[in-house]
Amino acid sequence: MKYQIVTSRTFIKSMKKLDIYTQKQIKSWIIKNNDLIASNPRIIGKNLKGNLKNYWRYRIGDYRLLAQIEDDKLILILLSAGHRKNIYNQQK
Repeated sequence: MKYQIVTSRTFIKSMKKLDIYTQKQIKSWIIKNNDLIASNPRIIGKNLKGNLKNYWRYRIGDYRLLAQIEDDKLILILLSAGHRKNIYNQQK
């Protein structure tokens, strides 16, 4: 059972707002960890709490990927990427 990784429109928009270096860093992290995430997205992710309890985060240096896991469809939806300082405020 492998999860399919899907990007949302908001994820693509948030990536475009980041500088080129950070975009490359995030893309390379996704490629490097693709097999691990596809087999079990909960291994390296962390479940969020409070208002964001349905979301998972993946840490890439000072940047975070926010995702939602749909177990019934075996899909991991990448929702947003941004600096740890303000990524969580954007999703509220």
